[in-house]
Amino acid sequence: MNDTSLPYDGQRLSALAQLLISNIAELARAGWTPATSSNFSHRLDQRHAAITVSGKDKGRLVEDDIMVVDFNGQAVGRPLRPSAETLLHTQLYARFPEVGCVLHTHSPVQTIASRLWASQGHIRLEGYELLKALHGNTTHELAIELPVFANTQDMNVLAAQVEAALDAGPLWGYLIDGHGLYAWGRDMAEARRHLEAFEFLLHCELELRKLRAGH
Repeated sequence: MNDTSLPYDGQRLSALAQLLISNIAELARAGWTPATSSNFSHRLDQRHAAITVSGKDKGRLVEDDIMVVDFNGQAVGRPLRPSAETLLHTQLYARFPEVGCVLHTHSPVQTIASRLWASQGHIRLEGYELLKALHGNTTHELAIELPVFANTQDMNVLAAQVEAALDAGPLWGYLIDGHGLYAWGRDMAEARRHLEAFEFLLHCELELRKLRAGH
């Protein structure tokens, strides 16, 4: 990966591959990446991102399973197939220079919540202390709406819907109906924090829904 003919830094790619693999393995052990689902990426530079290849068991990734794409979602350097959802990653890197990492998981909590709130198009999260885990928030005394988008195999359509939501205001993540959660941050640590905060908040909302239904 030290080929000087490559349009990106091979040593940085190797380091990011190890960072991705170790973090993804933890998420896989938590049961958030069943079968070969989920996809993960990290900004490589101002034109490229490192991303998981398609169709791999995310708990058993090796360095060769991390590939490079440009911000149009096209493979760079090696003729590998990136995730079908690559555009949902690269649109964030292209739009926000500060975004450094994008994580997409399929936990049961995330998927169930996406089904239950799909008709509303969002989940309102209000009054939780853990809202302060989302970058820029300093108080629990606020409400945010986590978008829930309809699932589609047309990534251009979905990417356009995400763009419209980004235009509407601050966003730290979103759900796709029957699918899972996207979350991002300035680096891996912040993206993980956002991902885990949403997982906790969605779990709370699901439990509250059950308790209310029992009365």
